[in-house]
Amino acid sequence: MTSSLTRRAHLAALMGAAAVSAGLRPALAQTVPWSSGTDRPTFAVPPGATDCHHHIYDAQFPAAPGASLRPPDASIADYRLLMQRLGISRHVVVQPSTYGVDNSLLVQSVKAFGPAARGVAMLDASVAPEELKRLDGAGIRGVRFGTRLPGGAPIADLAQVARKIADFGWHIVLVADGDKIVELADTLKDLPVPVVFDHMGHLPEPAGPDHPGFKVIADLIDKHGAWVKLTGAYLLSKVGPPSYADRSRLARAYVQLAPERLVWGSDWPHPTAPANAKPDDAVLLDLLADWAPEEAVRNRILVANPAKLYGFG
Repeated sequence: MTSSLTRRAHLAALMGAAAVSAGLRPALAQTVPWSSGTDRPTFAVPPGATDCHHHIYDAQFPAAPGASLRPPDASIADYRLLMQRLGISRHVVVQPSTYGVDNSLLVQSVKAFGPAARGVAMLDASVAPEELKRLDGAGIRGVRFGTRLPGGAPIADLAQVARKIADFGWHIVLVADGDKIVELADTLKDLPVPVVFDHMGHLPEPAGPDHPGFKVIADLIDKHGAWVKLTGAYLLSKVGPPSYADRSRLARAYVQLAPERLVWGSDWPHPTAPANAKPDDAVLLDLLADWAPEEAVRNRILVANPAKLYGFG
């Protein structure tokens, strides 16, 4: 083995050698649409590992009026390739701002994926109890609100929707910048359901865990059962791949704070990233081994926590 091999290639080679010695066939490189690289993760991904944040796009479904994010199609078949490459067993399809409160594609996708999938919808205050019951039966387990991109329900509907979904045991997913989280702190504390923060709360760099939003999120975890998705390391990083060292500082702070309230997600197909600059999803998953080096903690984030939050059997 030469010194020119990267750390990632070195780890992959060691894993391949171990597989051969155990009589197993080494995993082959695999290309996945909207994901850079072809390698597998360098650590042993446990059975039941869950990707808690990805999207499906299909131009046959109309975009919401005013939606600004309109990426190319990213299909069910494409995502299944990513599952194979990463060793993912379960996953959560998240409604993007592109389709607003029309959850038709979401419901169709969750149904097509089968019992290993759950969904997070977008809904406004007009949603009827009958529709909530239908969505619950279709595998929907949360409602997403966003303040960063046009599309979806107005943030003013947040509390009313939270009250409507409380009896179903669902949660609210919030995608908002750190400053907005601080602004919404009192509202979030009064909700009758847990809040799940997308993309590590979008706390900006270089502040990261020193941003006031981290304290708000920590308080909501401690007193109100909130959760954080360890997703989107590439979104606000100023360091970039492969280490995303600045976002890693924030992720480690969450792991130290409350590993029992964390889940991981890919954010595939990375809709805000240019088509020629998509992140490597295996690298994004490998980051978790750095953020949570203890296998038991890492497996909890990948398996047990998602099972509790999304109701996987």
